[in-house]
Amino acid sequence: MHTISDDLQAFASTREQLASQISDVFFTEALFDVMQDVVFFVKDNAGRYVVVNQTLVERCGQKNKAALLGRTASEMFPESLAVNYSEQDNFVLTGAGELRDQLELHLYPDRDPGWCLTHKMPVFDAHRKIIGLTGISRDLAMPDQRHPVYHKIAAALRHLHTNYAEAIHMADLAHITNLSVAQIERYFQKIFSLTPRQMIIKIRLDAAAGMLADPDKSITDIAAACGYQDHSAFSRVFKSTVGVTPSEYRLMLQNQAAHKS
Repeated sequence: MHTISDDLQAFASTREQLASQISDVFFTEALFDVMQDVVFFVKDNAGRYVVVNQTLVERCGQKNKAALLGRTASEMFPESLAVNYSEQDNFVLTGAGELRDQLELHLYPDRDPGWCLTHKMPVFDAHRKIIGLTGISRDLAMPDQRHPVYHKIAAALRHLHTNYAEAIHMADLAHITNLSVAQIERYFQKIFSLTPRQMIIKIRLDAAAGMLADPDKSITDIAAACGYQDHSAFSRVFKSTVGVTPSEYRLMLQNQAAHKS
């Protein structure tokens, strides 16, 4: 009697046969080259770029892929940023886990900062030994305004923008939207590609980034103005999301302003 298990075994055999016939295991590189909103890379177990797409090349201010291949993050990015990227790589390469939907504000030379979601996962050999990692960083897309409950979720978003300096409670969003907490979580993901928590972080750090341009504002005051009563908590979230501390980000802004003047 023919079973689903038979079909799966046949498919597995076909898959293995196809895999053995592929001449270039990095055949997807050409596909990622045409995706201008996605950064794609493969690194070896020393954190060196083995494959990159054209988007990453351009965002690093380089003319061709050769400028990145064989290099590490510390050779391509400022030290403060490279440390964060290297820590992420080590987390994956040591088998500690994968990086999924990590909200990040990416800073590139000669380009405005941009929000994205980053994913990193290990690459294994035939014996399940980690030999590298692969990852993507996808730019946040415009919200889907055609979604049937967009107007309700938009009301919740307005509440976040208006009250980000205060404690945000999901119960308040549920009251505003007349939706359950589970529905709010699901619709935020569908419409914005972010959870409500990620959206709150994004709004607060967007505001903080603007305030850090003012040298007269203390970081403690900026933290409080953005809903963080604990200075250290603000710095921790800022660094994990942006890759640098608030003080380092302020210094980068000052250096950019001096370079332009």
